[in-house]
Amino acid sequence: LSSTLQRVSDLSASCPSSALGIPQMFAFLDGNPKPSLGRSVCVGLRLTLFSCVVAEYGVCENLRKLEITGVSCRDVYAKLLHRYRHILGLWQPDIGPYGGLLNVVVDGLFIIGWMYLPPHDPHVDDPMRFKPLFRIHLMERKCATVECMYGHKGPHNGHIQIVKKDEFSTKCNQTDHHRMSGGRQEEFRTWLREEWGRTLEDIFHEHMQELILMKFIYTSQYDNCLTYRRIYLPPSSPGDLIQPGLFKGTYGSHGLEIVMLSFHGNKAKGTKITGDPNIPAGQQTVEIDLAHPLQLPDIENLRDFSELSRIVLEVQEQIRREEQEREQRQEEEEHSQQPASPLGGEGAEGEETAAGAEGKTQDKAPASQPFVLPMGVISRNEDYPRTCRICFYGTGLIAGHGFTSPERTPGVFVLFDDDRFGFIWLELKSFSLYSRIKVSFQNAQAPSREAFDEMLKNIQSLAT
Repeated sequence: LSSTLQRVSDLSASCPSSALGIPQMFAFLDGNPKPSLGRSVCVGLRLTLFSCVVAEYGVCENLRKLEITGVSCRDVYAKLLHRYRHILGLWQPDIGPYGGLLNVVVDGLFIIGWMYLPPHDPHVDDPMRFKPLFRIHLMERKCATVECMYGHKGPHNGHIQIVKKDEFSTKCNQTDHHRMSGGRQEEFRTWLREEWGRTLEDIFHEHMQELILMKFIYTSQYDNCLTYRRIYLPPSSPGDLIQPGLFKGTYGSHGLEIVMLSFHGNKAKGTKITGDPNIPAGQQTVEIDLAHPLQLPDIENLRDFSELSRIVLEVQEQIRREEQEREQRQEEEEHSQQPASPLGGEGAEGEETAAGAEGKTQDKAPASQPFVLPMGVISRNEDYPRTCRICFYGTGLIAGHGFTSPERTPGVFVLFDDDRFGFIWLELKSFSLYSRIKVSFQNAQAPSREAFDEMLKNIQSLAT
């Protein structure tokens, strides 16, 4: 009884509604209660304990349903929630360059793995789509049942192996459920409607057709037998330009992709969660230099691509000179044998300067200014905002097919509002529009800034 009381006490703060009956139970213990009454109170406390534990994992407990199925609260906790607690949260599947975004949640008496998909190209402001890939439940047996949800023939036998805390794998034991009566042609057309919202005949661009067919052939071979690695949402700081998080972005013939925006001192980074054969998932697609805001010309001159290029290349040259001066100072300090600055001192100064520069720019600049894409810059979505808050110098990663000859090229980061930004790729004469993914993901916060940085490093190393 004492151990149960201690556990209930620990959980009562997080489960106040279930703990309301505890004082009434103790009221029965006044004086010298009979042993049978003490046992009844103990049973009541244990029920409260399990109710709190179930609520702690986000389950809306339905005791009646549990009674019908013959499953106890103890079973739900011990055989489902506790056993599979390490797979809750956000994950990136290992699907070559394509990646993905999986969210594993507790839903009633189920644990479900939902694959999140961007809206159909080029509707970047539309909500995310999602489909179940697997589920785990205790509805029919006293042990957890894993079912594959891939395909169109309903749930079937699957398997989950937890490799380690931040990695697990799934396997379908009945892949024939993924096949369709019309063969690969029917499977491709069905996949195309789901993935792109159209038929192959609707896509006139030959290169785009090749990319789509390549993705289908590559991804369908996995048959939902995948390895997943944990990803975290980026931590936020009071001085961040906007709230960091996940965004949907346009990437030309590759369609919409998922990008994670995070802030690192005087830099902001966009990391691909989904990718393509040119720039795979895990790579840093854009980097924004928050220490170098750009002053755009008036709306008429902004239409002139050469004028925008001139402004950006001048800032690029300025950054190059600053880096040279910094290297020269470091060499002089080494030659003079003066003690070096404490580690991080220069970075901290850079962060302060960046914040100051950003603050000054925002003080001088109007709350919003007119914006239009220069002539000749291609955008998949013509419905981009016509006003922006501020712009910064940035670089974008481009490469050939198979991530060959990658290089960072200059560009313009355009902040439209709290939920949308854009990037002008000067060398490609292309524009990407990004819109925030407005989904509340549970169990996705990094335990520390160091853990988040380590996660970024790991997914990038796997992509190279």
